[in-house]
Amino acid sequence: MKLILASLSETRRNMLQAAGIKFEARSSLVNEEKSKAELRGDGLAAHAVAKGLAEMKALSIDAPKVLVIGSDQTLEFGDFGMLDKPASRADARSQLKLLRGKSHFLHSAVVAAENGKIVWRQVDTARLTMRPLSDEFIERYLDLEYEDIRHSVGGYLIEGRGVQLFEWMEGSYFTILGLPLLPLLAYLRERGVLGS
Repeated sequence: MKLILASLSETRRNMLQAAGIKFEARSSLVNEEKSKAELRGDGLAAHAVAKGLAEMKALSIDAPKVLVIGSDQTLEFGDFGMLDKPASRADARSQLKLLRGKSHFLHSAVVAAENGKIVWRQVDTARLTMRPLSDEFIERYLDLEYEDIRHSVGGYLIEGRGVQLFEWMEGSYFTILGLPLLPLLAYLRERGVLGS
């Protein structure tokens, strides 16, 4: 069965390629910010917003007899609820200062759609605890990393220098990267897309 990833995310593409999965990557037709605002307006929790966005992305690709994979991730932080991707360097700085020395949750959702219907879904959660970062460290970090992290919620990518921000992580590495890969691989084996 042909497989389409409804995302051009380099991180998600790299994960699937490294796992030896043959797929085509296409941009989803979802206005992510508008859709996220609508889901949040409906009062959905952060994990449900991630699932809703992943479903929308998978359903946005019209490809009969093809399995379409959609994925999304949200960051939940205490009373602040969900954080969005930083809109500027100042916003990234503010997010890092807000998160430093504290724990937050990443909810990563992955769904499969076939013939315009969701046929499988999974949401995994990871808990991350940042070190108590100094203002000076945050500025040096942004000097080096801002161009790479400016589209990343929380202002970090743990597969690079961003790992230095943390003192503890609980949960799957793949979930933290934004795609619950092990459950997806199990589903693809179940469907016969991958050998068992």
